[in-house]
Amino acid sequence: MGNMATEIVAFLLTISGWILISSTLPTDYWKVSSVDGTVITTATFWSNLWKTCVTDSTGVSNCKDFPSMLALDAYIQVCRGLMISAVCLGFFGAILALVGMKCTKIGGSETTKARITCMCGLHFILSGICSMTACSLYAHRITSEFFDPLFVKQKFELGAALFIGWAGSVLSILGGFIFCFSMTEGFSIREYSYNGTTSFISTQTKITKMGRNPETPQKHPPDQSFSGRQFGRNAYV
Repeated sequence: MGNMATEIVAFLLTISGWILISSTLPTDYWKVSSVDGTVITTATFWSNLWKTCVTDSTGVSNCKDFPSMLALDAYIQVCRGLMISAVCLGFFGAILALVGMKCTKIGGSETTKARITCMCGLHFILSGICSMTACSLYAHRITSEFFDPLFVKQKFELGAALFIGWAGSVLSILGGFIFCFSMTEGFSIREYSYNGTTSFISTQTKITKMGRNPETPQKHPPDQSFSGRQFGRNAYV
């Protein structure tokens, strides 16, 4: 029962993390910059993995998609690939979790379900690592440009999407490790039970063999015919 509760907690953590990672991919504010006037903000520039936009003080936004994938910076292409991989790994991890959890009626025997649960945990761990790597790479590019005194173009700051991605990555990795730990606990309990049964059987076998040891001298019953003849002779004399 405790192992089942652990799997449910891990499932909630991983699904929450996967939802956050999936919502990070289309989120607008990966990096943000604003141009301040004397009284109000005149314009806000923001960008994500797919487009760059500007919003003026009246709330009107003008966006421009990136023209060509091959003409993009390398770090944006890498972040795209890592985030898409994170979403796909989380999706397959969720399917494996539904099959391998003990509270479901599919998946086969307990050993098979434990192996499926382990694969589920590995999928979510890889999903969290991919998402965290993408967000960290994007944030490193922003911070390196912001603190570079020789960078003369417009400087940006970290957007809300990066923090959402980091939070989802932590939840996915944590839930994946809990899934793997629950599988290890189940295997340890079964192994202990199996060893106990084996030792009991071996003890019974040793006792049986000791009772049938060929080196132990066996007592033969007395010869009844010889005793009868001896009794007859005594009676005759």
